[in-house]
Amino acid sequence: MKRLYVIVFLVIAATAALGLAIAEHSGYVLVAYKSFRYESSLWATLAVIAVLWLLFWGIKVLVELVMTSTGVVNPWSRRNRSRRVQVAIEHGQLDLAEGRWASAQRHLTRAAEAERQPLLYYLGAARAANEQGQYEESDRLLERALERQPQAELAIALSHAQLQTDRGDTDGALVTLQAMHERHPRSAQTLRQLQRLHQQRGEWSAVIRLLPELRKDKVLPPAELAELERRAWGENLSLAAQREEDGTVGLQSLKRAWEQLTSAQRQEAPLVLAYAEQLRQLGAQVEAEEVLRTALKRKYDSHLARLYGLVRGSDPARQLQIAEGWLKEHPADPSLLLTLGRLCLQTSLWGKARDYLESSLRVQRNPETCAELARLLAQLGDTQRSNQLFQEGLGLLDERLLAAPLPVVAKV
Repeated sequence: MKRLYVIVFLVIAATAALGLAIAEHSGYVLVAYKSFRYESSLWATLAVIAVLWLLFWGIKVLVELVMTSTGVVNPWSRRNRSRRVQVAIEHGQLDLAEGRWASAQRHLTRAAEAERQPLLYYLGAARAANEQGQYEESDRLLERALERQPQAELAIALSHAQLQTDRGDTDGALVTLQAMHERHPRSAQTLRQLQRLHQQRGEWSAVIRLLPELRKDKVLPPAELAELERRAWGENLSLAAQREEDGTVGLQSLKRAWEQLTSAQRQEAPLVLAYAEQLRQLGAQVEAEEVLRTALKRKYDSHLARLYGLVRGSDPARQLQIAEGWLKEHPADPSLLLTLGRLCLQTSLWGKARDYLESSLRVQRNPETCAELARLLAQLGDTQRSNQLFQEGLGLLDERLLAAPLPVVAKV
């Protein structure tokens, strides 16, 4: 309140001083130019100048107000264009996430053409077009993205390869990724997509060739890389076994593939299992038994022990004796007990086979064990127990069968 009093006092004082100045001397102003002549008092001239300045300022404010109002109303104004682009971006991204492909393509294409950094919007529009089966339009949008942002070549090519894969063009995707791998050999994402594509196409030898780069550039976590490596070599062994050489299925090809593994890899149980299984399927039973026996002697593995009962070595009785030696340290392994039962069947030790198979079932109900024991009991004349075991084994094989509806037998 005191401040207001001070301001009012100062205004009154200034007005009084101005009035005294005007009363003391009015002043004189003369402006003459050719035929123009203006003369007045100083104070009147200052008043005219103040009025003209206020008039100019008022016109300026009015023009700015009109222009702002026109910008709100005018659909072609910069403000409205920016707002429309933002709306297109929001709608396009939402449509893309929710699978409204046609709307997403329309909105994102509009946003891409208007934005200075359009890459993400072109990629989204290309994906939407691809989902609709408009492959040429999808490729055109990616080409347009490359024209606008050539520095994003790798990102665009990786997206193109993924879209090609999605549409089933794995050959085209492979060409795209290989080209990018040559130009950007240290790109982790390129390596990752190449690995996935080779894996999808069943090209396990190509996956194996990529493994050193995947490891060097740390593309995958160590555990995932180790699992991929085991699977790749295992699948490669399977493919090698199916390869024909000189008119015969490839036992030699399988052995060469096995020799390509490092000494450490040839001691890994999953790879030993894959190799021995392929030997067994190719009829090289004796070699398969030797491979399994050597691996199990080095380190016991339940899966290897199970397969040992499915191969037939040169001396089945000795094979049974070796397997019974493992029983001392692994008396409750159901796979080993199943293998011992099978080996006893090979050597016609029917009572001993029955005991081993019964012991295996007591540890774990397994469809294979049920089937083996059921076959044995059927030959021994115990058909009732045999049928029960066959039914149990069938149920264990696929428990969903027990819940499936069955036809009702019509009564005569």
